[in-house]
Amino acid sequence: MTDVRDSVRPAANPPVNPPVNPSANSSVNAARTGWGVLAVVCGALFLEGIDIAMLNVAVPAIAADIGLATADAHWVISAYVLAYGGFMIFGGRTADLLGRRRTFLVALAVFVAFSGLGGLADEAWVLIVARFVTGATAGFMTPAGFSLLTTSFPEGPLRDRALAIYGAIGAGGFTLGVVAGGFLTEVGWRWVFFAPVIVGAALWIAGRAVIRPDVPSELPRRGFDLGGAITLTSAMVALIYGVVAIGEGETATAGVMSFVAAAVLIGLFVMIERRVADPLLRLAVLREGLLLRSSAAGLLFIGAFFAFQFLVTLYLQEFRGWSPIATGLAFAVMGLDMILAPLVTHRLVKRFGNAPVMVAGLLAGAVAFALALRIDGSWGYLDLLPSLVLIGVMFALVYGPLTAAATAGLDEAEHGVAGGVVYTAFQFGAALGVSIATIALVEGHAADADWSDYRRALLVPAIGAALALALGISTWARARRTRTPV
Repeated sequence: MTDVRDSVRPAANPPVNPPVNPSANSSVNAARTGWGVLAVVCGALFLEGIDIAMLNVAVPAIAADIGLATADAHWVISAYVLAYGGFMIFGGRTADLLGRRRTFLVALAVFVAFSGLGGLADEAWVLIVARFVTGATAGFMTPAGFSLLTTSFPEGPLRDRALAIYGAIGAGGFTLGVVAGGFLTEVGWRWVFFAPVIVGAALWIAGRAVIRPDVPSELPRRGFDLGGAITLTSAMVALIYGVVAIGEGETATAGVMSFVAAAVLIGLFVMIERRVADPLLRLAVLREGLLLRSSAAGLLFIGAFFAFQFLVTLYLQEFRGWSPIATGLAFAVMGLDMILAPLVTHRLVKRFGNAPVMVAGLLAGAVAFALALRIDGSWGYLDLLPSLVLIGVMFALVYGPLTAAATAGLDEAEHGVAGGVVYTAFQFGAALGVSIATIALVEGHAADADWSDYRRALLVPAIGAALALALGISTWARARRTRTPV
């Protein structure tokens, strides 16, 4: 920065150094402070991704060891998903009002503690409670981390690049978690819980060091909408429970009752939000920018991926007899997105914008799932490889640009709740995709399925990806029509 004494020098003796461009200086400062934040929040998102992916592989070993009935084993996963999706918007609003750093670090500490409790559990109910609390804290941690990222970088190329890296790391957690889960389960299933404790503790220490403390004067001076928080969180939990209950083959009555309860609770939530002075979710935010369309595209995109991963995992292990490690290694190639996104995605976004890059990624996904419809009874790794590579491309081009498009045109004070909406859509999409795929696969009895049943069930991700592509094109068209800067 130019020295103060320079301002009083005679005009004939100009400063030796040219004046610094203020915008360039702010970008440099953002880069210096933002990359440390990016590393921490990427680590947390990766931790959440591998947490649920590792459990997908470890559930059979867990159920056998602690005496969890086969019919109830899915609750090790479902309890986490219920809480994660249910608390996401509540968590995002908490971060906006009480401080992003505070919310992130407290949630991460509780996540670590209850992950450790899950690893020590000898009773099924203790494990399921631990998984529910872990999911709830992830519901606070994810939108807080997302808003920390978006507010640490100025809108433009720096933020686009950061979001591309963030999306790649998050997607990498889903794909590489299957590999890690296979190896850790071989050592002992409890390490599937203890490994996140070690990683999470390191991230917490790093987070305290690099994330700028919350400044009270920068936090909105608003009340907390407790009624809205209770009704919306309960509605999301009921909605996801209904999807899980039907998908896991439980009574249709339980699912229908959950959907009815969710509809009533959403109605109450809307009534509260229209009357309260400081709403949990300002309803107009759903009509502003591209948040609603981007979230809907994200729901379909993630739902298609989880349905595909679920079906192919069953095909390789149940139908072809592959081991968990071999199955995990087959999926490892999808981690290609962790290389492509940091190197390529931000450059494409800089040239074409978020919306068209997102559409290109959704097209890659639609082609990937369409190619999988050729499956037969003898498919192996090389047959699946084109689809797996295209899925890596899909994540590289979709995850970051989609989340960037979701916050386009919104005030930074609402980035936490916007992140909550987007990631709630992701979680609901994951539950919906797996549930519909389960229903399509011989009414949930995967052990009886032959290759033609898998081919039929793979229509679920193919159709989901096609709908996501159509919605992505619609989002791009709206961005051009409204001149939303994406």
